[in-house]
This record gives sequence, C-alpha cells and structure tokens, in this order.
Amino acid sequence: MLPTKRLFDENAYLTEFEAKVLSCKETEKGFDTVLDSTAFFPEGGGQFPDKGTLGTAEVFDVQEDKEGMIHHFLSKALPEGETVKGKIDWLRRFDFMQQHSGEHIFSGIAHSKFGATNVGFHLGTEETSIDLDVQLNEEQVAEIENEANEAVYKNLPIEITYPSKEELEVLPYRSKKKLEGKVRIVTVPGYDICACCGTHVEKTGEIGIIKITSFQNYKGGTRLFMLCGKRAFADYQRKNRNVLSVTNSLSVKPDEICAAVKRLENEITEHKIYESSLKKELFALKAEKLGKGEKICVFEKELSPDELRRYCLVLAENFKIAAVFNGEGENFKYAVASKTENCSAIAKEINAEFSGRGGGKPELVQGSCTGSEEKIAEFIDNM
Repeated sequence: MLPTKRLFDENAYLTEFEAKVLSCKETEKGFDTVLDSTAFFPEGGGQFPDKGTLGTAEVFDVQEDKEGMIHHFLSKALPEGETVKGKIDWLRRFDFMQQHSGEHIFSGIAHSKFGATNVGFHLGTEETSIDLDVQLNEEQVAEIENEANEAVYKNLPIEITYPSKEELEVLPYRSKKKLEGKVRIVTVPGYDICACCGTHVEKTGEIGIIKITSFQNYKGGTRLFMLCGKRAFADYQRKNRNVLSVTNSLSVKPDEICAAVKRLENEITEHKIYESSLKKELFALKAEKLGKGEKICVFEKELSPDELRRYCLVLAENFKIAAVFNGEGENFKYAVASKTENCSAIAKEINAEFSGRGGGKPELVQGSCTGSEEKIAEFIDNM
C-alpha cells in the first residue's frame, strides 16, 4: 500500500473528510484501520494525536509507521473497501495548533537572542513543556515572552513550505536532527524557521497569548512550562478568581495582596513565638505538679511532634525516665527521654511490644505505636 495521504498537511483547518478504508484489523489496542487519506494527525514531534470519529466508530489513537501508513485505532470495525466520513475533534485540534505555534515563536526567539536550542518539547493536554540547553534567568524569560507576544499582535502569516535540497542547505532552520528527503518547513517571518510536521494556525494572531507559567533549571539548561490561547485565558480566569477571593478575605486591593500576605506571615510568626513561650510555661507547670521520681508516663491528645519532644525533656529533668504518649484511641506518637538510661533500648522494647517504629539518640527517642493507655502505662511501669 502507498503511504497515507496527509490531508492535515494541506489544510490544518479541515475538520471533516471522506476516505476509503484500505484495511481494518482487530488488535489489543482496538481496531487498527488504515485509510487512503486522512485529516487525523498522528502522534509525533511532541504532539498528541487527534481524536474524533470515523463513521460511527470513535477514533481514540492515531499512529504512523515507518512506511508512512497512518493507523487509526477505533472502538469498532469498519468494512474494508467502504468509503467513510471522518470528523476531527476540532476543539482539541485547534488547542494543539495554538500551543504548537506559540512554542515555535518562543523557541525561535530564545535561539536567536540567547543561542538556546530546543532539545525537548512535550505538548500535553494541560500544559506545554519546553527544554532549552541554556540556563535562562527570570529577566531573560520575560524578555522572550514579551517579544513572542509582540509577534502575536502583528498577526503574521505562518508559512508552510517544502524547500529543495539546495535551498535547505543554505536555509538557517532549526531541527533536532539532520533531515533528508522532503522536509516540511514552518516559518514565522522574522521570528522562527523550523522543520516540523505538526499542525499550526494560519496567522500568529490566532494564538491569542503566549504565557510562561513557570521555569526551572534542568540538566544544565532550562525547562519552561507554557500556556497559549484558550489555555492561557482559562489560567488567567482561575488565578484571578483566587486573587479576588484572597483580597476579599484580607480586605485589600489586588495590587496590595503581596504586602498584606507579608503582614499576615509576620503576625503568624509572632503568634507562634508567643504560643511557644506559653507552652513552655505550661510544660513547666505540669512537670512541677507531677513532682519527681524514677519513672513517669503521661498521655496527651494535641501535641505537635516538637511539643511532644519538649514536654518529654522537661519531665526528664525531674524523672529518671520520662515517657510521653500523644494521641487518641490506640494510636500514639511517643517520646522517651532520660539523662541516665539508654532510651534507644527502651524504644526497641516499646516497638516490639506495641507494633511500633522509631528511634533516636540514647538520651531521647521518638516514634509511634499501637495499644491501649492502660497496657502502655503498665508496660512502662514494669520496665
């Protein structure tokens, strides 16, 4: 069979078409169907495949083999030799077109301005990731992003060409590998020239907006996360709702939110310091009330891990062995402290008897265990 005719290369906006079924075979992935032509884009170049329908069958995956045959994986079989009507999921396709076109512009500018090569690209269903081989800082990322959006505002035509071998030899196009034969070149005039088999919008204005949501150092370069078009707009709406919710709660204007949150953080820190001093006084008063002795085992309900440790150390000033258990029912966090005994050995005994785990230093151990207050207290008393 001849390679499948790629209708999406001729017209990325084609949403419906008719084609002849050349073969249809049942596989573990569904009914593998080959047509003489298709508008369904197969997975490749970092872009997911199209979805949609062929006749009454759902198309849930599209792959291309080495011979150029495009395989549609369907929910049910189609009769071989029959002509069927295909329909693309246009919202999914156009979304990918926006993301892919935006990525080209951003990567092209990063390459021309900072010599960055795109070494990895993944167009996901929620966000697009771009891996560049150069480390960029916040100012440089913002510079590329601003210029990329200028390209959107100019509403430039995105050109698809198939240069001759001689033309390719002098064309400064981006490509991750050396290409031979018929090469498809996607050009955004003044911004990018790249070898690409993906689907793109006709004009840059259709991208709407290009927004980098975050970036990080990655393998000596930079990994960026990008949203374009409808995705970027939806992200703005979601974040704007969150900002308004926070500003309403804090009774401030949106542009005052950072200062308001900083004030709130300072207040929380002050409260924590004050609460810590109160807890310290409370532990001292409790310890004084319990007196002094050989061993003490107490049960609490609402102590943090740090408070559990601190209370236990206070008790260890007055008792040879101090054990504090925090929790309810039969599930406890514990701490054992002593100035003279090996607490690590004590922890091993507790863990063995009450299905526990934990440890620490000879003077202080912490862990968790399961058992009733009565049995735990009896065990500590009889140690």
